[in-house]
Amino acid sequence: MSKAETKTTVLADGLRYKSKVSGSPFAATASFGAATMSCFLCGKHRARSLMGTRKVLGKSQAVCAPSCKGLDELLAQGNAPQK
Repeated sequence: MSKAETKTTVLADGLRYKSKVSGSPFAATASFGAATMSCFLCGKHRARSLMGTRKVLGKSQAVCAPSCKGLDELLAQGNAPQK
C-alpha cells in the first residue's frame, strides 16, 4: 500500500514546508479545566482535571495525579478520578 504523495513548497528563503492539515489534535476547549496539558514526568497529554502539581528542580510542574502509573491503571479500568 502506498502513501498519498505529499506536496511541498520551497519558499524564497530556501526553507521547504510540507503541506498538512491545519489545526491541532489538542484543540483548545471553551473551559480552561477541560483543556489538555502534557505531564512533566511521562509526557502524556491529560485533562488538566487529572493532573496535580509537584516541585521538580525548584519549580512547580504539572504531573499526573496521584502518579503516572497509578493514573494509567485507573484509566485502563475505566475509573477516572472525580474532582
